[in-house]
Amino acid sequence: MKFVDEAFIDVAAGDGGNGCVSFRHEKYKEFGGPNGGDGGRGGHVYAVADPNLNTLVDFRYSRRHEARRGQHGMGSDMFGAAGEDVALKMPVGTIVSDVDTGEVLHELLTPGEKVMLAKGGDGGFGNLRFKSAINRAPRQKTPGWPGERKSLKLELKVLADVGLLGMPNAGKSTFIAAVSNARPKIADYPFTTLHPNLGVVRVGPEQSFVVADIPGLIEGASEGAGLGHQFLRHLQRTRLLLHIVDIAPFDDGVDPVVQAKAIAAELKKYDPALYAKPRWLALNKIDMLPEEQRAARVKDFVRRLRYKGPVFEISALTREGCETLVQAVYRQVQAEQLAAAPEAAPDPRFADR
Repeated sequence: MKFVDEAFIDVAAGDGGNGCVSFRHEKYKEFGGPNGGDGGRGGHVYAVADPNLNTLVDFRYSRRHEARRGQHGMGSDMFGAAGEDVALKMPVGTIVSDVDTGEVLHELLTPGEKVMLAKGGDGGFGNLRFKSAINRAPRQKTPGWPGERKSLKLELKVLADVGLLGMPNAGKSTFIAAVSNARPKIADYPFTTLHPNLGVVRVGPEQSFVVADIPGLIEGASEGAGLGHQFLRHLQRTRLLLHIVDIAPFDDGVDPVVQAKAIAAELKKYDPALYAKPRWLALNKIDMLPEEQRAARVKDFVRRLRYKGPVFEISALTREGCETLVQAVYRQVQAEQLAAAPEAAPDPRFADR
């Protein structure tokens, strides 16, 4: 299935049904009185967070979504039926904003969450509503109210605990395949990953976290170079960024320190809040270095990068060091979750004790 993380749609709620002017007509009932019913309300348009979806591709090719109008009122005190509602299933993590104002209207963060995108119009009043002691034969009625119409922008930001950063061919896809159930495409050429991949990392019984792999970043990504800039938004909800660096020697003389600094600079240009997130280094392809050179190479890399955070030496291909990294990441994610969780309110029954 094609991965689409942005779409534009038009939604239209149903108009309300018109009220009815009618009078009771029965034998021997010369003045039966008014019995025109109200119109039914128009159908609403809802958005429903579906955990089984991971793309907005359905809305790329189906842009207009319209609910039915309410039924008109009828005689014999019969009110019109309400219009049928429309429920649009969207992936968890979808942001709905108004195209005209740019205002964010809703964020679907919980599976099964249901929010109203457009409200149906109320039905009009029939002449039964206008009956009074001084107006026994009203001929007034009101039309139904129009339903809301909106142009909306849908933007998907995947919900993941950990986001992977790195240059093309740094080994991000190999790493996520080694530690999780994800099976991304892996090849020996740049930009093998064309869309984000999510993987669930199982640490133990009922202990897991979600990791997201995006296409590799290159210098100038924040201005549109390469593919990664299109998907940086998917890292904005993560709790931790894991920077995968290819520490193995390059034939063309590319310096890993220069590449690592370029990634950090692109993050800062794109979103300072994303740059401020905790970011750990995972020095990959350590198996390609002779054992007697590993310590010196890692020490020299950290010194020239002037990095003071956690550093992990791994080989995603042989899985060397991956278990230690996974355990440390899980502890960090758990700590972030506990810090973000609201404190339990004290029981008011014991407030005065």
